[in-house]
Amino acid sequence: MSDALATAAYSVHAAEIAHLIQVALTPIFLISAIGVTLNVLTSRLARIVDRARSMEEQARGCPARAEAAPLHAQLRILERRARVMNAAITLITLSALFIALVVVMLFVNSFLRWDLSAFIASMFILSMLSLATALLAFLIEVRIATTTLRIGIEEVSRQGE
Repeated sequence: MSDALATAAYSVHAAEIAHLIQVALTPIFLISAIGVTLNVLTSRLARIVDRARSMEEQARGCPARAEAAPLHAQLRILERRARVMNAAITLITLSALFIALVVVMLFVNSFLRWDLSAFIASMFILSMLSLATALLAFLIEVRIATTTLRIGIEEVSRQGE
């Protein structure tokens, strides 16, 4: 009889763990999506840095200060874009860290029987706010890039006249 009770207790516990793993999978998929987005953001930052280094070399090669002025203006724009992109990367990384805390705390909550529901909800909310802010920073960086592209097209067309 005691073996049957032990088996029943084990089955319930195993079922709880299986359910907990199912619950934890959703945030883990979110971490995966954040990782893909982080890859896009870091690639974009790398392109900005590469372009800035190339323009710095061009500016150093300009004999006259007046010739280097447009390059310095573009470098200031690239610096701003890099700062915004760095902020987006920081925020999206924080979002992934908060989600990781959510997963850990789900298990701690279950095994230690502590009531961490407010903490878990807070971490999830912080993660979503951080993710939304990171995406907003990404949008701002894209707007800066497209706005400066339009200005560059207008300057080239004026020079052609």
